[in-house]
Amino acid sequence: MTTTTSNDAVQAPGTTLGAAPGAVPDTMQAAVLREAGKGLQVETLRTPRPRAGEVLVRVAACGLCHSDLHVMGGAISFPLPAVLGHEVSGTIVEMGPGAEHTGLEVGQQVAGGFLMPCGQCEACASGRDELCGPFFELNRLKGVLYDGTTRLAALDGEPVSMYSMGGLAQYCVIPATSVAPVPAEIDMVPAAILGCAALTAYGAVRRGADLRYGETVAVVATGGVGTNIVQVARAFGASQVIAIDVSDDKLAPMPGYGATAVVNSVTQDAREEVLRLTRGKGVDVSFEALGIPATWTTALDVLADGGRMVPIGLGAGVQTAEVEINRTVRRSQSILGSYGARTRQDLPAVVDLAARGVINYKDVVSRRFPLEQVGAGYEALHNREVQGRAVVDMSL
Repeated sequence: MTTTTSNDAVQAPGTTLGAAPGAVPDTMQAAVLREAGKGLQVETLRTPRPRAGEVLVRVAACGLCHSDLHVMGGAISFPLPAVLGHEVSGTIVEMGPGAEHTGLEVGQQVAGGFLMPCGQCEACASGRDELCGPFFELNRLKGVLYDGTTRLAALDGEPVSMYSMGGLAQYCVIPATSVAPVPAEIDMVPAAILGCAALTAYGAVRRGADLRYGETVAVVATGGVGTNIVQVARAFGASQVIAIDVSDDKLAPMPGYGATAVVNSVTQDAREEVLRLTRGKGVDVSFEALGIPATWTTALDVLADGGRMVPIGLGAGVQTAEVEINRTVRRSQSILGSYGARTRQDLPAVVDLAARGVINYKDVVSRRFPLEQVGAGYEALHNREVQGRAVVDMSL
């Protein structure tokens, strides 16, 4: 599939508003995926420029997420070459036409959400940002923004696709619908995780589960998203939050994030242990945060009668998981998929929770890599060596 680019979009600073002359260099460094299974290579690209309703962000940090791994390995098809990275923090350095009416301004620190609503389709008009048609049809399938072109290009003009905003770069263009101002007290490097790991967790708890005060929760897989689900669930008043994983190292910090109990599903029978902890009932809500059949099974096994299972993790390619039909029907259990959140409403709420200390975003980031070592970061993620989240820190 051919990705088109606009020379105006990548070269013409005169089309933007509010940028100081010479403030943005003509070129930048970015991690580029040219062939699935071959890893990323840092290249010099043209610095992108924002178009109507977009902002240009100088990236402070970009989180490393499992869904990037699926694209890198070829399990999720995506047009190449491409720049991945879909949770960023940084500073607005240019604004495209029309963005001046958003309340955003040059010099503002922001977090960028991975799910970038167009703001105009039927789903967006009803407030369902997570179902935005153009996001899936244009960005996720074709690697472009909503005018049908990418903002990224190699020095020779070769188009480079964007996975969300293409945040594994020194600069990225983001639709104004998908950024939220970040107050000065926020640490901008770990703040990168607010736009995916924390936003996805918030969406799962607030939108997917509609968690009620006093309900009981299990979180299956405690990576970056799972860790945030633990603390968001506690913030929403869950009376029990049981963290389940296969790694004692990943489970060890969970009580500090609000888990009332931890279960290693390798050394313990997860169902029996959760039933013991809940006096034989199971949990009202279970969250599945990895996207593999084994974790789906566990999340369903620990669920109470009438309970809600909320899967968040994306599988590698087309995967299926077994569901026991009779138990699901007879016990009135629900499976409620949750993809991200309602960016325009929920990203500011996540930033506020972080700024007020309700969620601990800093300690979730356990490792930082310079852009030149992004490959090592993804290798560590692939090998399950990362507790919480790793980020690429552009200052290193």
